Amino acid sequence: MEKNGFTYLIDKLAEEHRLDPVEYVLAVRGGYDPGVAAYAAERAASLRKQYYGNQVYIRGLIEVGNYCRNNCLYCGIRRGNLQCKRYRLTQAQILSCCEEGYALGFRTFVLQGGEDAYYSDERLCAILSAIKSRYPDCAVTLSLGERARESYQALFDAGADRYLLRHETADRTHYEKLHPPELSFDNRMRCLRDLQEIGYQVGCGFMVGSPWQTAETLAMDLAFIQDFSPAMCGIGPFIPHHATPFAEAAAGTLEQTLYLLSLIRLIQPNILLPATTALGTVHPEGRERGILAGANVIMPNLSPPEDRAKYELYDNKLSSGAESAQERQALERRMASIGYEVATARGDVKPLIST
Repeated sequence: MEKNGFTYLIDKLAEEHRLDPVEYVLAVRGGYDPGVAAYAAERAASLRKQYYGNQVYIRGLIEVGNYCRNNCLYCGIRRGNLQCKRYRLTQAQILSCCEEGYALGFRTFVLQGGEDAYYSDERLCAILSAIKSRYPDCAVTLSLGERARESYQALFDAGADRYLLRHETADRTHYEKLHPPELSFDNRMRCLRDLQEIGYQVGCGFMVGSPWQTAETLAMDLAFIQDFSPAMCGIGPFIPHHATPFAEAAAGTLEQTLYLLSLIRLIQPNILLPATTALGTVHPEGRERGILAGANVIMPNLSPPEDRAKYELYDNKLSSGAESAQERQALERRMASIGYEVATARGDVKPLIST
């Protein structure tokens, strides 16, 4: 394609893996040009293939419960949502999900849930120990929100390998608009630092198109990813939930999310980058398009079928069809249709290639 100022920035990011703050703002704005977005996806896919070939890692997602002590303004399982039908999985139920997932070929289990005191360190450590003793060749990822450093250490010692904690936004003012006063931007950042220092493969991430988000706030997110160097990053379009203060807010777009996936891959070529459920929710081929834009992870749902619809972070969240772990063959066909194959491996982050 014909080179312009925006494609120059894409080339610079692909080669140097960093930009300055002003350049990031310009790069974000460049994504409104479909030609620039397509070029970024091409460069991102090329870099991703250097590390992961045409393999797509699958993770078995187990949504352990939807009780949450927090009242985040965007989230459907916020404590203030009295319409939410709450549930918790027992250790036996979680192990049953892992048993089924292992037989289906999953070698990473992702335990995700709201911030719930029921899942104490003692209870979680027992669950982790049981999973690791039964499936020593598997990785376990936790996504259970903000905890004390001592808690993160105990869970790591019990066998947790990875931890996903979306930072949501790297802009303090924006963070405070998305969260109630009792939640702290500084504490969220403290948690991410603690997790990385303890030795987890750490994932951060943000919503694309959340209320009050601007090119400047997105540039701060990209600069944060550049500096923090996470092992994983989960982004997806903001989708409003009818029982939250943001019920009438505009949703994020597929196109902007895909472009930002490409930019994140260019910032960190070895990153584990999911094509999220939210992408599949906003477009029937959202996951495939996410992979083509630079993603390399998909997380089908292993949760008990009767509980999946209750974990409704946003309206119309997918939990069946190819989103279901039981439909792995359908997922394999969908990936094959775009030239990729599903990998049955733990799928750890690859070390950066020195240049």
